[in-house]
Amino acid sequence: MLAARPATLPAAIVPVLVGTAAVIVPHGIRILPFLAALLASILIQVGTNLANDYFDFRKGADTAERLGPVRVTQAGLASANETLAATGIAFALATLCGTYLTFIGGWPILAIGALSILSGVAYTGGPWPLGYNGLGDIFVFLFFGLIAVVGSAYVQIGGIDPVAAVAAIPIGCTVTAILVVNNLRDTDTDRTAGKRTLSVRFGRRFARVEYAALVLGAYLFPPLLFGLGAIERPLWLPYLSLPLAIGLVRVVARSNDGRTLNLALKRTGQLHLFFGGFLALALAWPILIG
Repeated sequence: MLAARPATLPAAIVPVLVGTAAVIVPHGIRILPFLAALLASILIQVGTNLANDYFDFRKGADTAERLGPVRVTQAGLASANETLAATGIAFALATLCGTYLTFIGGWPILAIGALSILSGVAYTGGPWPLGYNGLGDIFVFLFFGLIAVVGSAYVQIGGIDPVAAVAAIPIGCTVTAILVVNNLRDTDTDRTAGKRTLSVRFGRRFARVEYAALVLGAYLFPPLLFGLGAIERPLWLPYLSLPLAIGLVRVVARSNDGRTLNLALKRTGQLHLFFGGFLALALAWPILIG
């Protein structure tokens, strides 16, 4: 459970909620595909966390100097082989869910599932790991934002929905912000290990500007959803999380302290959950109020 990092699971849950909520008013909900998509997303997130634990240990990125949460392989709480086996189990279970979803949604869902698992491994593993070459931000935005939200809507209606496509962008922003503050915190240890995140490549100031742009930029999109015909939906709901967002931008802009950034990381995950949860509520509002 420690290696699975339950605190990161909102990154897997929120996109499925938002993608499903985007199509629930005009099309209703298919419960079994929703549950399968939710479980598959969670399992891919867990598998990715376990893979990161394993490969970062093998590559020397996880050391005693690391400021983040405990990594079980580096801490000796599990052997490397045990962590690798757990990674395989998580991805295998995700594949079982994906088999059902492929039956429902066809080859696009098969492609999404295969690419998601491949990216989860390739983030820190393989000959050219994405996270070590400055591509982590892009792939998190794509797979935990755009693809996850649009794919969740796709298994409901069998097509791409414009509301889901727009809603995916702010979700991609807030989930990528989690990675940005994580990389900001680990800039020094990542540089030593040869992990060239954007914070290592371009410096802490760039990471802080990127964080602010992602967090505050997410709030530009609810009005676009209104313009797509969500007239009766209270799209002001996501703005209830704005005070937390502004506070986090201020903290991240000023702090180099590991403990403070750890707390900012945790609260950025909460922001992602609150913003996404409120957005899903807004999109599904007519159904919820009967």
